[in-house]
Amino acid sequence: MAGNFQDGNGDHPIQFDSQLLQEQLGTLVKWGAVVAGVIALFALLTFLRSVYADLLWFDNLGFRGVFVKVITTRIVLFLIGAITFAAFAGVSLYFAYRFSDGPITLPISEDAIPLIKRLTIWVSVGAAALGSVVLGAVLASRWEVFLRFTNSVPFNRTDPVFDKDLSFYVFTLPMLNFVQGWLLGAVILIALGSAALYFARFSLRGVSFTFTPSLKVHLSIIAAMIMLIIAGGHWLDRWSLLLSEHGAIFGAAYADVNARMPAMLILTIVALGSAILMLVNAYMKGARLLVGALALWIVMSVVLGGVWPSLMQQLTVNPNEFVREQPYIQRNIAFTRQGFGLDSISEEFFPAEPVIDADIIRNNLQTINNIRLWDYRPLSSVYRQIQLIRPYYEFKDADVDRYVIDGELRQVLLSAREVAPEKLQPESQTWTNTRLVYTHGIGAAMSPVTEFTTEGRPEFFAKDIPTDGVLRIQSNAPDSEPDILVTNPRIYYGENTLDYVIVNTQTDELDYQTEEGELIRTNYNGTGGVQLNSFIRRIVYAWEFADINILISGQIKRESRIQYRRTVEERINTVAPFLVLDRDPYIVATNNQFFWMQDAYTVTDSFPYSDPIDGGTNYMRNSVKVTMDAADGGLRFHIWDTSDPIVMTYAGIFPDLFVSKGDMSEELSTHVRYPSDLFRIQADRYMRYHMQVPQNFYNNEDLWAIAEEKFGQSDTLQLVEPYYVIMKLPGEEKEEFVLLIPYTPNERQNLVGWLAARSDGDNYGKLVAFNFPKDRQVDGTAQVEARIDNDQDISAWFTLRCTEGSSCIRGNLLVIPLDESLLYAEPVYIQAEGIGFPELTKVILASGTKVVMEDSLEEALAALTGVDFLITRAGPDAQAPGGAEPTGPLETSLEAGINVIKEAIEGLRENLSQLEEAIESLTDTFGNQ
Repeated sequence: MAGNFQDGNGDHPIQFDSQLLQEQLGTLVKWGAVVAGVIALFALLTFLRSVYADLLWFDNLGFRGVFVKVITTRIVLFLIGAITFAAFAGVSLYFAYRFSDGPITLPISEDAIPLIKRLTIWVSVGAAALGSVVLGAVLASRWEVFLRFTNSVPFNRTDPVFDKDLSFYVFTLPMLNFVQGWLLGAVILIALGSAALYFARFSLRGVSFTFTPSLKVHLSIIAAMIMLIIAGGHWLDRWSLLLSEHGAIFGAAYADVNARMPAMLILTIVALGSAILMLVNAYMKGARLLVGALALWIVMSVVLGGVWPSLMQQLTVNPNEFVREQPYIQRNIAFTRQGFGLDSISEEFFPAEPVIDADIIRNNLQTINNIRLWDYRPLSSVYRQIQLIRPYYEFKDADVDRYVIDGELRQVLLSAREVAPEKLQPESQTWTNTRLVYTHGIGAAMSPVTEFTTEGRPEFFAKDIPTDGVLRIQSNAPDSEPDILVTNPRIYYGENTLDYVIVNTQTDELDYQTEEGELIRTNYNGTGGVQLNSFIRRIVYAWEFADINILISGQIKRESRIQYRRTVEERINTVAPFLVLDRDPYIVATNNQFFWMQDAYTVTDSFPYSDPIDGGTNYMRNSVKVTMDAADGGLRFHIWDTSDPIVMTYAGIFPDLFVSKGDMSEELSTHVRYPSDLFRIQADRYMRYHMQVPQNFYNNEDLWAIAEEKFGQSDTLQLVEPYYVIMKLPGEEKEEFVLLIPYTPNERQNLVGWLAARSDGDNYGKLVAFNFPKDRQVDGTAQVEARIDNDQDISAWFTLRCTEGSSCIRGNLLVIPLDESLLYAEPVYIQAEGIGFPELTKVILASGTKVVMEDSLEEALAALTGVDFLITRAGPDAQAPGGAEPTGPLETSLEAGINVIKEAIEGLRENLSQLEEAIESLTDTFGNQ
């Protein structure tokens, strides 16, 4: 049917075919519905595929209950959010559509009016549906907040302002704040959508936007709802002030308690009053009351929320800040110490005597035998050059641990030999090779931290690819027996296992090489990975990884397994995303296989008054130790700190996820160590929060800093990293595995103390701070570095050896407590040009009075103390303690003498060469004269 209307002057009627327009718009709507349906179907199938694949993966690990709990919670929250928003949006849009109805003044054909109305309805419904999906997804994404709230465990300690249990701030307040923000966002979206519909409908009718009585009632109700939610936010802000950053310290300070808290209470009342005025405005003429209520709230927010606290800060607090803030400073000290576990640190005095003599060495032989001369960074380079053996393996890094070797506790560095198919030649990186053949690494390299050969290379307790498929860990002494037999040294899961593989296929996997050079192949017979025992599963994983080969390859059989999410970090994060992981998982060798040990933390940024680190965390506990089977990928989450309410809350949420620390085997538990990331953070907080007197804290009278050292080839000082040592703590009877960090006064270089974290047995987790004498100088690491640089003999050696063609690398300068004295130890590496790894060449030792540098630890100790053959180990020829008759002193002395002569000859040659160059230069310059 054709229609017409005239232009604005009533002339020239314009013809158009309303029937054709209706058909075209109808076609557009139909195709739009088809496209939307296809997209929705694809999204649904993608979601179902992801859920099914994840269900299989979690089920393989034995954590089906964890996955079902999370996915069920997310679906329920999504439905609650989507239905709630859809219901309120639908009601609001319905009234907006109804209240905006009226006569159409635009010259539109009557035939087109029903089509335009339907189009308006469909657009409104589509917008509401999209908003429902978005708001539902936002609610579902915070599933953890709701589960923590419904399963919260009390801290049994209250805050000093509102006397609420701290669990309220950690579990309840975040949920309330999120719900308030979600509701506010939802209602604002509904208000905008309703206003947009009003505007569109009025425009299509050809009339201006006016506040009709019905419209005014509608928008006044929405505005009142917004103000009610804002009032709730002001009420919650009173509690949130305990996390304030406005004052001299973190937490509610003087102006917060005496100005902002009353202001939030008043603003709550103002917002409630404004909401009431907005409702009243619905039944009055005009919108003055609505605008007045909004203006009142804005003015009061500026005055009470900003001006009043600022004036109090400037006029009352700043002129006498410490007096006003003292009680709040005390709270900040107490809660920060609790938040980071500093309140459990015990303090002791350490004399730090300057002299190291032979008796001290004899009393601490086990500590001396475990001085870490090999730094993990140079050693990793050495391993990559001499222990990879085959080009398709990789050592990611070397980890510090301790093992009983030949009956003695030894500190070692250990690195797993993981597979790296990406290092194959490009033409060899086929799908079969990277997914079916090169599936796992094998074995590990292990070295004592103290020993090195005459060539500057590490000694080994474990090395090379096992030629019979069994890794033996044993002393390097002749005729020694293995201490550990790793019968299954294969590593399918680790730090470098980035891509998926398929195992137990028709194609054999590369395993190891025999002494005769024969490549042994194998087929996986473990339980790691999801079985591809159905066509549906192959379709799902082909889609999951966008790899058609999973579907069509004839090498895959029903018994084949697909292994993915194979790195320690990704595997744990997928199961327990609420745990924060230490940056350094480490591998542990047992008599059967390898395990990975991962320290995991429970954290929050909602602990009242606790001063946060970068990122906002202000409470942190190492409450979980996770072990991962390197062959099967199995995970076990051991609760290590049952006093932590956060981990006990998660244990209530996921009862099938956690096990007790008593369930860890003794063979693994002996390798538990205090984590370095947590220790770094605690050491950083302790620099200031060791001061517990508010006046001292406020004035920073005893502020500390981490000691500094030279490292590598740079002369720039850098912070000392925490380091593990085997040592006998003062007052203890035997050596133990300890993590240390030394302190200096802020902006000074002498030592004032050190912090120690214990790792063994019942002493695990105990922190001890040792304070040095304040009446005399104790050299710091930077000062010892300066003494090393100023030593003429050492300086001359560096000048001679660190020339073009060779570079010198200075290792970590370790401060090692021995009895009541301090021993400083620094290794020196040389890396010659053209050689891809450094060699350990010199050992520098220092006491408070002397600095020496020698070719070995034994010689350095002799030079430092004046007594030879002090320690029990000098390679194959062990030395007896206490001055017993040494074995092989002639060989040792002769070897040392030869080395000295070699260095002297080399130096003489270089000097003669320089002299010849100088003579030639002089001849060129003055020869004609």
